[in-house]
Amino acid sequence: MNKNLIILPTVAALLIGLTACNKPADPAAKPGGDASAKAGKKQKIAFVSNGVASFWTIAAAGVKAAGEKLGVDAQTLMPVEGIGDQKRMIEDLLTKGVDGIAVSPIDPANQTDLLNTAAKRAKLITHDSDAPNADRLVYIGMDNYKAGRMCGDLVREAMPKGGTVMIFIGRMEQDNAKRRRQGTIDAILGRPENPSNFDPADKVLEGGGFKILGTLTDQFDQAKGKANAEDTLAKYPDIGGMVGLFAYNPPLMLEALQQAGKLGKVKVIAFDEADATLAGIQKGTVHGTVVQNPYMYGYKSVEVLNEILKGNAAVVPASKFIDIPARQIRKENVDEFWTDLKAKVGGK
Repeated sequence: MNKNLIILPTVAALLIGLTACNKPADPAAKPGGDASAKAGKKQKIAFVSNGVASFWTIAAAGVKAAGEKLGVDAQTLMPVEGIGDQKRMIEDLLTKGVDGIAVSPIDPANQTDLLNTAAKRAKLITHDSDAPNADRLVYIGMDNYKAGRMCGDLVREAMPKGGTVMIFIGRMEQDNAKRRRQGTIDAILGRPENPSNFDPADKVLEGGGFKILGTLTDQFDQAKGKANAEDTLAKYPDIGGMVGLFAYNPPLMLEALQQAGKLGKVKVIAFDEADATLAGIQKGTVHGTVVQNPYMYGYKSVEVLNEILKGNAAVVPASKFIDIPARQIRKENVDEFWTDLKAKVGGK
């Protein structure tokens, strides 16, 4: 028997093995993407808020629930010190090799470079507040202009004869804040829908029997937020309504009203679902609130990022917008809403 006939198949097998080992990498496999998912690696996903508030505590419950259900390492981070803190969080996540990031940008116009850098090193989506000019894959949230109009409708409902109104909001740099505030203003004044409108914060606006005295911001400083409400009550003792557009604003307004002996005398219209706001609706000291669905923002963000990391591009719609609609909560539906909310966040 010729020994070469035995050796050649062995060499061929070795060559095949070496060829397989040196097979070019799949060009579609990107950092934090499909390759690691196929290898059975537990995906690391981070949900980054734009501040600290009860709203984000609810979102964190959704993140936790989705992470446990999907077998994903999901964490929630809340910046305390604004845009600088958020930037450090994102950079730290990239250094640690996170696979996916869902972020609510504080100042999207000035964070584009940061977000684009993040998008090159991890799968990046936005939630709550969008950054449409950045390389994010999809935005999960609601149409904030339309939600603002829903809030403005509540103002008109609470004050059918019109009157003076002050608006309170954390900051106006965020995309969601700008659009939410403008929608509220346009609806109060009876203007037709036009998301491109913009009114300066210090401008007194009149229309439809209403006078909007201005918009006061606090940059997530709750002591400043309460001071804004106190100063408004002192400067405008006959004010008819106060509108709080960030989750913590209405509770601070209620504290100021109670201390001034005007609780129930000034109409309070709210945004989001802080406990004090919902309790106020039950008691009749808050007319109503427009709620988002922060629990689903958290849950859906983890779910969508997990699908993207597995290579399921179909999870992202052509519009690159996953709509989670807002709702109006009044006295007739607050009990049902709050019971469901408590169940989702573990009764807290």
